[in-house]
Amino acid sequence: MWLHLLKIDLKKMTNYRTFWVICGLYFITLALTTASGMEFLKLLARSIEGFGAELNINRIPLYHFPDVWLNLIWFSGWLKILPAIMVVVSITNEFSYRTLRQNVIDGLSRGEFLLSKILTNVVLSAASMVLVFVIGLVTGLIYSPDVSIEQMFTDMEFLPAYFLEVFSFLSFATMLAILVQRSGLTIVIVMFAQLVELFITEKFFRDPLPEVIPFFPMKSIWYLIEFPLPRYWFQEIKDYITLISVITIIFWTAVYNYVSYVKLKRMDI
Repeated sequence: MWLHLLKIDLKKMTNYRTFWVICGLYFITLALTTASGMEFLKLLARSIEGFGAELNINRIPLYHFPDVWLNLIWFSGWLKILPAIMVVVSITNEFSYRTLRQNVIDGLSRGEFLLSKILTNVVLSAASMVLVFVIGLVTGLIYSPDVSIEQMFTDMEFLPAYFLEVFSFLSFATMLAILVQRSGLTIVIVMFAQLVELFITEKFFRDPLPEVIPFFPMKSIWYLIEFPLPRYWFQEIKDYITLISVITIIFWTAVYNYVSYVKLKRMDI
């Protein structure tokens, strides 16, 4: 049944030109931006006098195994807004073109409709994870001085964490699309939700209760995989995945999908 629901939703999505445009833009941008970091540093060395002398570009293990996994995955996290926009457009089109109503008339329950969207989010998240794995593997093989199996597959736990990060964000976008039902407004909310939450946490929680900040919805996504580059100027970073961060993001993902289900059950379509 799950495969049948997935096929139904993917068939609808692939009929939209927007799907192919955003999908192509996402995967091309993901590949180019994450794999071009070393070339960017070399460009700076050629363009800025003294840059290469002060910093030995070739000794920065940006794409060396196992550093490549954390580095690529963190930077790739910035681009998850693109599949989120694709999800928003897909769902809001269901309301605009009355395809949700037609699906229900044809016998598809509202729960099955939501499940089809969740399964599509799983596929998009898995595809993102696989692409990052391929990019990391290729760039690591090109730049790493040590390409042993042990080094190559160290820190691979960041890949399933990245899947969870993307899936949680897509679930958030799904919930907002079902609640708002207008693509433009929903996309704006998705894009600025993190800034709004940042303002709230910094204004009201940074001083009295800083320990609760990592448990906010958007913060839980960013605290799952933290900024890795400070380790190259000898600062300590969290280069591992904590159980509490995984539990927190799973909790919020469940909340997003539950709210989506409740809204679908109660709404007049």
